[in-house]
Amino acid sequence: MTNRLQHFSYGGELIRFERLTRPKAGKLLIKVHPDCRVEVMAPPQTPDEEVLAAVKKRARWIYEQLRDFRQQLEHVTPRRYVSGESHLYLGKQYLLKVIVAPSSVQGVKLLRGKLEVSVRQPGSETVKAQLTQWYRTRARELFAKRLDAMLEQALWVVDRPPLRLLNMQTQWGSCSPNGRITLNPHLVKAPRECIDYVILHELCHLAEHNHSERFWRLLGQVMPTWEKTKQLLDGMAHRLLTS
Repeated sequence: MTNRLQHFSYGGELIRFERLTRPKAGKLLIKVHPDCRVEVMAPPQTPDEEVLAAVKKRARWIYEQLRDFRQQLEHVTPRRYVSGESHLYLGKQYLLKVIVAPSSVQGVKLLRGKLEVSVRQPGSETVKAQLTQWYRTRARELFAKRLDAMLEQALWVVDRPPLRLLNMQTQWGSCSPNGRITLNPHLVKAPRECIDYVILHELCHLAEHNHSERFWRLLGQVMPTWEKTKQLLDGMAHRLLTS
């Protein structure tokens, strides 16, 4: 079963949700994520009409969850890229230290619990550009290593799939019909187990192209703790995408 987008109205608002197939038979499960995505997991045999009716019964709760998350997003302090800010890398917090030296080589170093950014002239955009490039370089190197490690578990994959990086607002990864895996460079700020989860998730799509029951069963075989890890990643989503 492929994913399907559905919607309903509540409080004068059109609320969209994505229906996913629940890996195990059971009750319908509704999740509202910090980035305001709404997912509904249901057994494959459940008719869409029944799913929609169940979602409407929880409409008020969904609406309130979305309202609370949106309020949190509104009060996030914008990044200034100055010394003393805290930035994430592999799930850990690092203090930012900006060094302005006109004759220095611009770049970023991870040193003694700090992210040291050297720039020739002051300015938040200059610091941001250096930090963004550093994250991207680290992501490219680390994702390639973790992909090789995860391929040892993904026995159904014959050839190493091509890998690319792409900034995405609502996805950590994707798998194209021709087998190319795309990962969000912001993912490098998450704990290593979250990176492994996303990579394994996409490798499972090489065998099962949609979120069918077989897909979730396969993911559960290679990563029994995937649900806990996904919950951790979902809870960090906004911080990772804005830090």
